Order: sequence, then C-alpha cells, then structure tokens
Amino acid sequence: MRWFRSTALAAMAALLHACTAPSVAPATSPGTARETRAAVTILIGIDGFRADYLDRGVTPTLSRLAAEGAHGAMRPSFPVKTFPNFYTLVTGLRPDRHGIVANRFEDPARPGQRFTQASSEAWWWDQAEPIWVAAERAGIRSSILFWPGSSVAVHGVRPSDWRTFDMAVTSAERVDIVLDWLRRPARTRPRLVGVYFDTIDSAGHKLGPAARELDRPLAEIDAQIGRLVRQLALLGQPANLVVVADHGMGGSSPERRIRLDQMLPDGLYRVIEQGPYAAIEPAAGRDDELAAVLLKPHPNMQCWRRNAIPVRLHYGTNPRTPAFLCLPEMGWMIATSPPAPEASRGEHGWDPHAPEMRALFIAHGPSIARIGPLPAFDNVDVYPLLRRLTGLSPAQGIDGNAATLARVAP
Repeated sequence: MRWFRSTALAAMAALLHACTAPSVAPATSPGTARETRAAVTILIGIDGFRADYLDRGVTPTLSRLAAEGAHGAMRPSFPVKTFPNFYTLVTGLRPDRHGIVANRFEDPARPGQRFTQASSEAWWWDQAEPIWVAAERAGIRSSILFWPGSSVAVHGVRPSDWRTFDMAVTSAERVDIVLDWLRRPARTRPRLVGVYFDTIDSAGHKLGPAARELDRPLAEIDAQIGRLVRQLALLGQPANLVVVADHGMGGSSPERRIRLDQMLPDGLYRVIEQGPYAAIEPAAGRDDELAAVLLKPHPNMQCWRRNAIPVRLHYGTNPRTPAFLCLPEMGWMIATSPPAPEASRGEHGWDPHAPEMRALFIAHGPSIARIGPLPAFDNVDVYPLLRRLTGLSPAQGIDGNAATLARVAP
C-alpha cells in the first residue's frame, strides 16, 4: 500500500492551519482589481470513508464543513462496491440500471469478456449518462480527476479535462491538479470539478475500520481537503463542496469464511466475484444442480436466483447481474480458498442497510443551507442535488428523489 509522503507531524500542523484559515477570500490590497468569480461545484469522492469516521476526532476540516453546512450517512446501493456506487452518485441510477453492476462482471452479449476496474471501452458504460456528460452537452465545462468512468468517452463525450487513473499520483498532487484547473482564465475554467481519493479505502482494508492506525490516513486526507479550502479562499473562488464516499467498511477475519470449494463440486460453477457477497454462474446445463445446493439453507449465508433477489436490494433485472447471488451475514466472507497470510481486516460489499456500510456525505458552500445533520438517505438522492448546484435542469427517469436533499440547497 502507498501512504502519503508527508509525515504525521506535518499533516497535523496542516490540519491546525486548516481549522483557523478563513473560509472566504481575503480582501484585496488597495488599488488591486479582483475578478468576480462564479461559484464552482466540486465533487470530492473519498473511497471507503465510513460515515462514522467523522466522529473519530481526527478530521477537523471535514467536521467544520459538516457543521457549517449539511451532512449525513448515505446508504450505498447494492452491490456495495466502488465502481457501482461511484457511478450511481454521478448518474442517479442504481447499478441494476446504470449497468456497472459490480467491480467485476460479465455480459451475455459478449461471451468470454469480463468487465474489470481497468475497462475503458465505452460499451460497458453507455447504459447511463454521468453528470459530466450532461454538463458538457449543456455547455458547462467539466474537469474530472480519476472518478470511475471519467476517462471513458461515454456516449462519445468525455469531460473537458480528465486523466487515466494513476495510483502513484498522491492526494496532494491531486489537489494541485484541481487548483491548477481553477487558476485558469474564466473561458477555460471548469464549473464542475470532480476528484477521487483512494487512500482511506486501502488503509481500511489493510487495518480494519476499528484500528487506531487508521487515524493517520484520515488526518492526512483531511489536511489535503483543508489545503484545498484555503487555496480556494486565496483565489477568491466560491465553491459548493459535495464530499461523498462510495461505501463504508466492516471488520473481517480469516475465521469467518464460507468455503464454496468445500460445498460445491469442481466443474459445477464459476465465481465472478467473492468476498462479502458472491456472484456465481452455473456451468453449461448444470443450473438446476447448482441451485439444489445453493438455495438450501446455509449457516451465515443466503443465496438466490437472479429473479428472486430481495426487492430491497434493487438488483437482478439487468442481464449483467449473476445467475446466482449469495450474501453472507455481516462480517462473514465467501471464498473458494483458504485466506492469504496477509488477509484484509476490513471489507465492504455486505447488505447496504448495515450501519457499517454507510458512507459519508457533506455539503458546504454559498448555495448550501446550514442545517447540520440529516436523516440517513439513499446515495441515489445525491445526483439531483449535483444537477441543481451545477445549473442543470432536473433529470427525468432517475432513481434518485430530488425532494430528499431539496433543503440542502434551497
């Protein structure tokens, strides 16, 4: 795992400075003219930032933004994985409708091919329209850094600025890229910005969500957001910040494993994904044989055919969803082999209604009401808010409910 280059001491010093920095642009010196800038919408995605991480006392910048604006815990969409949920946040559709139905999946229209997190062919992504495509078509310039799908020409359209994901680009460098975009002249300056950070998810997997060592990366990402806020103030750039996570994180252990390889004979099935849930396809002509084993009662796990997946999961109508879905109890893992020596201590993918899976939401800025905590809500409801802040007309036919967050930006 790659950690930030800054030391913990430097990170905490930056945090203290972030807390005391002004939230508005300083006055200009006498005789100096200053450009009046229109507000920009900045969507900040922090992979794996569980909603209650905000209560650990190590994120003063995010805590201040939450107190001065609106914040709440979001229920992610199923499956509780990164790509499906980050695409839900920018489309207002659940994975079953936008087509990115997992981090790994197959499509019967393309036998022998598989979507992975490196897939950049537009065909996989074209079942929905992300907000940057809608913005570009409306003449609103967008600049999106590392958000899943942002490097793809979805419906033939990319953001005006984008980059292929590179994990080696540090969080500090990502902030610098965003600031460089916003230092441009008005004609080339974006009005919609998106940036993605991955270090909290990586640390949560390695350490587990309860580990005190997780405080360090939390403080470091908070320091970088604090630096972004300070630099926006120095630029005189008003910004509506929407900070979101894709999912939370739950504790896992090698002892709580359900072994499919000990339950099912070889040659009967293929596992597309495994872990906090399993996506399983039968071997040709052996569907009923597989069903006879999977659909009977199991300790700590329940399985369904695609057409019988519980309605509360909003999953199973897209042909890309698996023939069989198995979901274990919170903390249990489905596997086809013994755990690796360095097995992760944190995972996500369980039932989206579990409190451990809830994700961070914060909104702060000139268009955001100071209303504090919100009741828990579904992450599909963020998209209508993003459209309103960006200046786009309300979307039709989405899964998100515009009324849920209407008072956040009245």
